[in-house]
Amino acid sequence: MQPEGPYRYTHMLGGSPVGKAWAAVDGQGRFVTVAVLDATVAATQGWREAFAGTANSLAQAPGGSPFTYADFSAAAPWVAYAAEAGPAAEKLFRALGVDYQPVPPAGTPVPGPPQPVSGAPQSVSGPPAPISGPPQPVSGAPQPVSGPPQPVSGGPQPVSGAPAPGLNAPNPAKTQPPWSGAASPAPIQPHPPGPVSGAPMSPGPGTAGDEFGLDPFAAPVRRIQPSARPKRRTGLWAAVAALALVAAVGTGAAVWALTGEGDPEPPQAAPTGVEGSGNFPDPAEVNPGIKPWAQVPPYSPEERALAIAAPSLVFVEAVFTGFVREAKSNVPLSATPVTFKRRCSGFVANADGHVVTNGQCVQPSAEVARERALYTLGRILIEQDKLSATELDGYVRGKMGTTIFTGDQPEADPAMQVFAQLNIARGDLTASPAVPAQLEHVLAPDGGNLALVKLAQSGLPTAELDPAAAPGAGTALLLIGYQTGDSDFRAATYTVEAKQVQVSTTGRQGTVEVARVNDDLGIYSHGGIAIDTRGRVVGVIDNDRAVNGGANRALVPVSAVAGLLNETGVENEITDADRAYRSGLDAFFAGRSADAIAQFDAVAEASPANLVAQAYRQNAIDRSRLERDSSGSSNLLPILLAGLGGALVVGLVGAAVLVMRRRSSY
Repeated sequence: MQPEGPYRYTHMLGGSPVGKAWAAVDGQGRFVTVAVLDATVAATQGWREAFAGTANSLAQAPGGSPFTYADFSAAAPWVAYAAEAGPAAEKLFRALGVDYQPVPPAGTPVPGPPQPVSGAPQSVSGPPAPISGPPQPVSGAPQPVSGPPQPVSGGPQPVSGAPAPGLNAPNPAKTQPPWSGAASPAPIQPHPPGPVSGAPMSPGPGTAGDEFGLDPFAAPVRRIQPSARPKRRTGLWAAVAALALVAAVGTGAAVWALTGEGDPEPPQAAPTGVEGSGNFPDPAEVNPGIKPWAQVPPYSPEERALAIAAPSLVFVEAVFTGFVREAKSNVPLSATPVTFKRRCSGFVANADGHVVTNGQCVQPSAEVARERALYTLGRILIEQDKLSATELDGYVRGKMGTTIFTGDQPEADPAMQVFAQLNIARGDLTASPAVPAQLEHVLAPDGGNLALVKLAQSGLPTAELDPAAAPGAGTALLLIGYQTGDSDFRAATYTVEAKQVQVSTTGRQGTVEVARVNDDLGIYSHGGIAIDTRGRVVGVIDNDRAVNGGANRALVPVSAVAGLLNETGVENEITDADRAYRSGLDAFFAGRSADAIAQFDAVAEASPANLVAQAYRQNAIDRSRLERDSSGSSNLLPILLAGLGGALVVGLVGAAVLVMRRRSSY
C-alpha cells in the first residue's frame, strides 16, 4: 500500500524493518525519493524523534544529504530528497541502524545454467566417411523452397561428400552482439533453385559429344544470359514523393487550424490589480522584505508554512526617556534626558491590532533599564571627550549601585513609547509607516516573559496558534523573527528572516516549561515565533537563561500565550482575509495560478498590509505567463508529428504499390 502525501508514488525502491523508500513525482513533475517511517513504528516512543533527528543531522553535516520536503508530524513521517541526491533515503535508514534491502530493478537476470551460443560450427575431426556405391538419381524434379531457410537447432551434423558452397557460411547478422551499436547487416538469403528437367548428369572424359574429352562448361561462350534490368520507375517515385509532401503540408495545416494557431489570440483583460491597477501597486514596488522561496527549499512544506506565518511578524521598538540620578541626592548626572531604545520581534495575534512580543523588550526591569541608560550616557560622554572608550564598562559598573533611572521627577517613571512596523522596518522611526502602540499587559520574566501591545491599526494578517503544541526533543521547527545585517544598529534596516532548527532539550525557565533549540536567528529575534509545517505557532522565542550570553534559543510554550490572551480577553482567530490568503497559497502550490490570483485579489481589499500575498500574486502571474508561452510553442511538435505521420502513410502506400508492380513483372 502506497503512503499518503503530496506526491504521486511510482514504485518502491527498498524497505527496512521501520519504513520504506519510494520513488515519486511532486506536483511540479520533479522526481524525488521519499523515506517513509511506518505509522506503527512512529507511534513507538523515540522512533519519530530519531527519524527527524537523523534526517536533520544528515542535512546539516558537511557533504550531507539535505532534504527538500519533510513532514515529521504526520502519522507516517516522511522526508523527501531530490532525485539528483542519489540514494539519500537509503542513507537515512542505514543511519538509523536498521537493515535496508533495495528492491532489485526490473529485468535483472536470474542466475542459471549457461545457454548455447550461436556461432560458426566446429570442425569435425577425421575425414568424411566414404559412401559406397554411386549416387542414386532423385526421382522427379526438385521443388522450389518457399521462404528463407529456417535455422536448425543443435550442432551441425556431419554430411557425406563435400559441402555445397555457400550453405554453411557464417551469417553476418549473427556475428554482431545486440549491444554493439553497429547496424546489423541483413542476412544473405540463398537464391531458390529453379526447377531442373530430368536427372542430374555428370559428364566425364570421353563422353559422346566431347571428342576432345573437355568439359563443355569450360567453353568461353557465355551460356546463361543475364536478364535485362527493369526500367526505373522515376515518374512513379516522383509522384509518391509529391503526394507525401502534399499529405505532410495538408495534415500540418489541418492540425494548425484545429489548434487555433492560425487565428490571432484575443486580447486578455488584465486581472484586477495587475501592474498598477486595482488595489495592488506596481510589481516593482512590492517588497515584503522576505521571500519565503529564497529562505527555505522552494515549493516545500517549509516554504508554504513560512508564507503563511511571515506576514504576521511585527518589528517592535520601545523608546525610554528619563534621567540618570544619584540615588542619595537625586541629582541628575546630565542636564539633558537620556534616551535609549530596545528592539525585538512580535506577531499579530488578533486582526484588531493585538501583538504578542517579548516582555523584557517593552518593560525591562529597573536594573536593566538603569544599565542601558548608563551605557547611553557613557557614549555621550565619549563623544564629548569626557570619557574614553576603554573606560566605558568600568564607568557603568561603578555607577550601577549608586544611581537610579527616573522620569522628569525623581518619583516618576521614565517615559515609554512603543512603535511597530510590518514587512521592512527601519530603526529610530516614529512616523509612518511606524505605527504607535499601547502596552496592555506583561507577564513576569519567570512566568513566560511575554507582553501584549495594541497597535493603532487593524486589518492585519494574523498568525494561528496551535494550542496542543508541545514540541519535544528532535522536533524540526522553523524560527521566524527580525534581524539586520547593518553595522549601525541605530538606523539599520530590519527584515524578517527564517531558520530551520531542531529541539535539543526541554526544561524549566521560572515556572514555565520551555523547549531549547540548537540555533538562533540573532539578538532581535526574541518575541518572534517558532512554527510547524502547517504555519501554526508552537512557541515564542525568548532568551535562554541557562546559556552564557542568553542566546535566543528558548521557546515559551503556546499555553503561556493563551494565558496572556485570556487575561486580556483577546481571541486568537483568523479572518476571512487570512482564509482567502491561505486558499490562495493552496492554489499556488497546487499549480492553479488563476485560482491563486483570484484569491490574492480578495486579500488586497481586506488586508493591504500583507505584502507577502502581493509577492505571491506576482509569482502566480509570472508563472501563468510562462505556462501560456510554453503551451503555445509546444503546439509545434504535434503539428510536425502529424505532418510526418501523413507523409509516412503515403510513403508506405507508395512503396507497397512499387513492390506489387515489381513482383508482377517477374
